[in-house]
Amino acid sequence: MAKPRKPKTNEDQRADNSEAVVRHQKLCLNIDMDKRHVYGYTELEIVVPDNGVVGLHADNLAIERVTVDGEPALFEVFPHYQALDSENRWCGVSSATSAADAAGSVYLSSLERELVPNLLIMCSKSIKSVSEEQGQQNSESRLHLPEEPDQNVKLVRVDYWVEKADTGIHFGDNILHTDNQIRRARCWFPCLDDSSQRCCYDLEYTVANNFVAVSNGKLLYQVLSKDGLCKTYVYGLNVPVAARWISLAVAPFEVFPDCYSGLLSYMCLPAYLSKLRHTVGFFHSAFSHYEEYLSASFPFGSYTQVFIFPEVTISSTSSGASLTILSTQVLYDEKVIDQIIETRIKLAFALARQWFGVYITPEEPNDEWLLDGLAEFLSDSFIKRFLGNNEARYRRFKANCAVCRADDSGATALSYSASSKDLYGTQCIGLFGKIRSWKSVAVLQMLEKQMGPESFRKFRHYANKIGNLERPFLKEFFPRWVGSCGCPVLRMGYSYSKRKNMVELAVMRGCTATSDSIATVANGNHDSENKEGAAGCPGMMSIRVHELDGMYDHPILPMAGEPWQLLEIQCHSKLAAKRFQKPKKGSKPDGSDDNGDAMSTLDLRPNADSPLLWLRADPEMEYLAEINFNQPVQMWNLQSTILENGVAGLLCSVLDMGVLAETCEVGIVPGCNSTGVLLNQINQLEKDKDVVAQAQAISMLEAMPQLSFSVVNALNNFLTDAQVFWRVRIEAAFALAHTATEETDWAGLLHLIKFYKSRRFDANIGLPKPNDFHDFPEYFVLEVMQ
Repeated sequence: MAKPRKPKTNEDQRADNSEAVVRHQKLCLNIDMDKRHVYGYTELEIVVPDNGVVGLHADNLAIERVTVDGEPALFEVFPHYQALDSENRWCGVSSATSAADAAGSVYLSSLERELVPNLLIMCSKSIKSVSEEQGQQNSESRLHLPEEPDQNVKLVRVDYWVEKADTGIHFGDNILHTDNQIRRARCWFPCLDDSSQRCCYDLEYTVANNFVAVSNGKLLYQVLSKDGLCKTYVYGLNVPVAARWISLAVAPFEVFPDCYSGLLSYMCLPAYLSKLRHTVGFFHSAFSHYEEYLSASFPFGSYTQVFIFPEVTISSTSSGASLTILSTQVLYDEKVIDQIIETRIKLAFALARQWFGVYITPEEPNDEWLLDGLAEFLSDSFIKRFLGNNEARYRRFKANCAVCRADDSGATALSYSASSKDLYGTQCIGLFGKIRSWKSVAVLQMLEKQMGPESFRKFRHYANKIGNLERPFLKEFFPRWVGSCGCPVLRMGYSYSKRKNMVELAVMRGCTATSDSIATVANGNHDSENKEGAAGCPGMMSIRVHELDGMYDHPILPMAGEPWQLLEIQCHSKLAAKRFQKPKKGSKPDGSDDNGDAMSTLDLRPNADSPLLWLRADPEMEYLAEINFNQPVQMWNLQSTILENGVAGLLCSVLDMGVLAETCEVGIVPGCNSTGVLLNQINQLEKDKDVVAQAQAISMLEAMPQLSFSVVNALNNFLTDAQVFWRVRIEAAFALAHTATEETDWAGLLHLIKFYKSRRFDANIGLPKPNDFHDFPEYFVLEVMQ
């Protein structure tokens, strides 16, 4: 975890002088868009180490001249990337395995070389230190300052041009932009391309007068050249950041200032201006929400979003200090609603990264996961506030499911020392990067449950004091979830004991990670306190029991323990108070009446001798775990028998389950099937208002080995209910399509066609009606059927 920084002593600062330290950097570039040429210089105020040699990173740059304090200096450039002798290197390759090993070795050696500064500048040691000069200029004030170590500060200037603009900086048709993926700032200006090196910047860019150059910090002023052909944009960034967060975009942009906040502005090419206005209309609300939630102003003073062609972008989002470059694919106009949710979440997350990732940086590599998680956590608060709790909860559930499926090796362990050290930062990009971000926020949400929301908000400064991070749970928490890999797998089944009036719950524990992966991560993480494997984790999971008399939570399931465990849960409902209701007078032979569905008058328990309706494990998603809940045979559905067999089924339903099974086997009740649908899951689908519970019920009903009409009817009723959250209705529609088989006489498909025609079909003309955008949820449900 991130620790508070201790004040450095004189010995510490002298030890730090073994490497150069950049205190300030100025970048001045001339950009010729026609020739696709960049040239200029950078000036760095550097604390020179004792050996007098300054090492910078500079790749694909042609270094013309280097001066130190205005005097020419000796320098050497060692290319990181060299032409390989393919014949000698690959002569030992004899199989696919050896080829993979050889290629991996080449790749890792290239990453190792990339970490080393390759522009070496010889700086002579100064006679007077900066502190001595300041003392001579102001001796009186010097008396009141603490003693500072002597520092050899030099002003290093490097004149250069970009030799090959193929990485780090990219040209398109009338567009230039940079990307700050791992270690790519060095590809367009000399710097110390290290996350631990942070300084303030002065930035100047000269372009043709019909172009706009947008960069980091505050735009101080613009200067038009004497001939009127060029314009210089001058920016000042007074917040120290790493070189990787310096960004640049040049194009004939249209500038659209935010109508509600003077700190926000947006830029795009003229053809996209109308879409831009429509897309960013909400953004000031997200900006204000973050400042309110964090009780802190935006750290950079201003924020700009730039939208460029997707053909020239490396990724859909590229973050820089006070600046985000995005693809125009996220823009939409008033006639398109399909992109609204995803675009708003993407823009909100990009803003969250400004706080956690750009402004707040990890003190050490092991803390990088924390910033990813905090950015996701902050964007989740935006989703809850503006898109609804159902949307936030559903998305988190799906993300957790994806993590459980993918978290099976050391590549997804959050600790840098445990697994990521050998990946050289590449673990934060691509699919694994997304999985790690989702895992990070899931870990933080677990932590919030233990600390409480208010204590968690003060996490950075007061967690030890308020949240009591020293208690046993949290001592085990970080080694398990940060220093290890894999998610717990819980396979559970239950039965009801009428004699004890208890639920007997059997649990089998496992882990998504293989034993080899767990051992590898444990060996690589010397700080890990959890040496017994990753099958379990600290804490107690809650089992929620829905009974006739209400809902009860039982936090009784230990997340760690023996592979097998049997638990007992006391039921609260009394069977004597709830009896099976007889059909109303005047009912029809099939069990229905003229007033509607007679099933609403029936006791929908899975068993007449059981007070249980349904059970759920971890209903509040307090743990990142894969949960498989298996229903016992004696809890199988009786409702399907009633629906499919009318009065005969109704008579069967009052019999003992064993008698019912025998009756079905000898064929007394036509169509009666002891492996019918689980009434528990139908109850959960129809009565539980939690979107996660509904999604879980649909998944289990769809996965039934033998489908029945009651499953189809339950899914269809759920689909047609306009009060249900639309994303879960879509899952019900896909489940209906899955159930469309000969076994069910294609009933699922018929229901889907009937539903679609009732909403979209115009019988007068025999064609579909135009799209109706007045009801967004209904539109999204119908859209998946087209």
